[in-house]
Amino acid sequence: MGVFGGAHVLAQSSNRVYYQNVSKSESKTPQIKTNIQPYRPLLGFIPYNNFLVSPAKATLSKSDKILTVVKVFPNPIDDQINITLKLERESLLSIKIMDLLGNEVITLANERFPAGETTKNFMIPNRLNSGIYFLRIIAGAETNVKRISVL
Repeated sequence: MGVFGGAHVLAQSSNRVYYQNVSKSESKTPQIKTNIQPYRPLLGFIPYNNFLVSPAKATLSKSDKILTVVKVFPNPIDDQINITLKLERESLLSIKIMDLLGNEVITLANERFPAGETTKNFMIPNRLNSGIYFLRIIAGAETNVKRISVL
């Protein structure tokens, strides 16, 4: 007869009883030896706004900014929106209304604007339901997002 899981095994013949010391093998967690390098981000390029920009250009100083002042009024809006912005140099400007999920709802402008301060007036179509939206203004590689409420 044998007892499993113990340190001794009982063996029996017709006249004698024998004890044998059986060492139980200890289960060890297997060690995995690999040659995986730790993650290090690539130096030299930072992805920004779907473009690859070098780190020197990614940190814009105050004088390098294109879009400096953005005011949206009235907020909450009903049927029209006024946007005041200041561009340091002539730039392609895109103004879009996005829903909470980031889907584009309406494109208000996608044109070239001259340098200087500009106030634009846009009519809001009545197909826009009441709620919270985001106004995304893109000038060059700069993006400015404002939260707006629609009545």
